[in-house]
Amino acid sequence: MEVTGKVIVVTGAASGIGRGLCLRFFREGAKAIVAADVNEAGAKAVTDEIKGEAVLCDVSREEDIIRLVKFVQDRHGRIDIFCSNAGILALGGYEVDNKTWQRIWEINVLSHVFAARAVLPGMIRQGGGAFMVTASAAGLLSQIGSLPYSVTKHAAVGLAENLAITYGDQGISVFALCPQAVDTEMTRQGGGVAAVDGMMKPEQLADAVIEAFRADEFLILPHPEVKTYMQRKTSDYTRWLKGMRKLQERFVAGAPLKK
Repeated sequence: MEVTGKVIVVTGAASGIGRGLCLRFFREGAKAIVAADVNEAGAKAVTDEIKGEAVLCDVSREEDIIRLVKFVQDRHGRIDIFCSNAGILALGGYEVDNKTWQRIWEINVLSHVFAARAVLPGMIRQGGGAFMVTASAAGLLSQIGSLPYSVTKHAAVGLAENLAITYGDQGISVFALCPQAVDTEMTRQGGGVAAVDGMMKPEQLADAVIEAFRADEFLILPHPEVKTYMQRKTSDYTRWLKGMRKLQERFVAGAPLKK
C-alpha cells in the first residue's frame, strides 16, 4: 500500500501519533488528508500545516464516525486509508469505576468497530483499501499499572486480527500499530514502564507505518524489541509473568518487593 495519491482519514489527529501520521502522509504525497478529532481546533491546526481538512469527531459516538465517513466520501469519492487512531489511558486495576471502564471501552475498542462498519463496505466496493488500528504493545504484552488499558488494547489487536482474516481476500489490508512509549499527551508525565526501551517521537513511528504499509505487514512494531518480548511470552508464559512482576517492582511505587 503506497500513500502517494491516496485519500486518507486519521482520527485522534490533533496531536501525538495522529498529528505525526498526518504530517508524514502529506510528505509522502497523499491526495487528501482528513484529520478528525474531538479537539476541532487542534485538528484544524494540523490541517493548516498540510492543506488538509479538519472534522470534529467524537469517536465514541457512532453517528460521528458515520458522518465523518460520509463527508469524506461525498467530497472525495472514496477513502483509501482509514487510520483508527484515537485512544485514551486510564490508570488503575479492578477498582477503576464503571464510568471510566465504559469510556475507555468505547474509545479504545468500539470506535474501531464503528469505523470498520462505516468504511469497509465502501472500500470493498471500490476494489480495496487499508484500515489501521492504533493498538499498543500493551495489547500484545500488558500494561503494568493499567488494567483497563491492557484489556482494551488486547481487544483492539484481536479486532484487527479478525478483520484481517475476514476481509483480507476482499482487497482490504489491515494493520495493527503496536508501539511502546511515544512522545504524546498521554506520556506527558513520563512513559513509565512502557518507556523501558526509550521514548519514541511520533515522526519515528510514522516511518515504521510507511514501511509496514509498503510491505503489507499486519503487525507494525516501531519498537522492534516488542517482537522478542512476544516470543519470550509465548515460549514460556509462566516465566514471562514472573519477569513482568519483577519489572513491576522496578517501576510501580508500592509494588510488593520479592522476598
